[in-house]
Amino acid sequence: GATHQLPEPFFLVATQNPNFVPSAILLGAAIVPAAFLTFVYGRRFNYDVGLPVVATAAFLGGIIGTVVAGTLEFDAQRDLGFLPMVGVGLIEETSKLIIPLVVLIFFARYRKQADGLLIGVAAGAGFAALETMGYAFVTLIQSKGSITDTVDVLLLRGIMSPAGHMAWTGISATALYAAAEAGWSGRRVGAFVGAFVLAVALHTAWDSQKSLIGTAIVAVVSLAALG
Repeated sequence: GATHQLPEPFFLVATQNPNFVPSAILLGAAIVPAAFLTFVYGRRFNYDVGLPVVATAAFLGGIIGTVVAGTLEFDAQRDLGFLPMVGVGLIEETSKLIIPLVVLIFFARYRKQADGLLIGVAAGAGFAALETMGYAFVTLIQSKGSITDTVDVLLLRGIMSPAGHMAWTGISATALYAAAEAGWSGRRVGAFVGAFVLAVALHTAWDSQKSLIGTAIVAVVSLAALG
């Protein structure tokens, strides 16, 4: 039967200029995470953290998170011969908390629960954008230059990104900052551990899905937990 694919971007078709491909990948990967981060920033919670810190958290959170996670996953697969889905979730969720933890340690004035939410979502946004760019680039190569296949990947991963990395890191970082704000009380530290385990579990469930419906269910649960 006939196959239905998304139309290729007009500016690529009209100009036939491959120089636009990197721009399409960058914008396609970053625009939804940036929009969702802006949405969270506009919720008027009691933030102390400013826009420069949020932007830095997104930038460094993406770079450091993807580099650390990629290195650890490669080392684990090389040493163990395999890496279960829960291992991937544990490594990536830990890696994405590096920048929120650094901000917490070196900027003591940012210890509110709302600060953790914003910084965590920002770090998740950077990670999601860079990961999506990687998937899009691999798709472009494996499909021998198919812009349609690349755009399909950007569209699906971009739309789902707020319910993925951004939600999971937001959940963990919010609980982490809540524990710091409460003076590291046992109850709050336990709540952080529980939130982190939940984030890893959601990440693992997401990676384990074989259907779009299953992924959508995990996405709804992830956004509800973030809320």
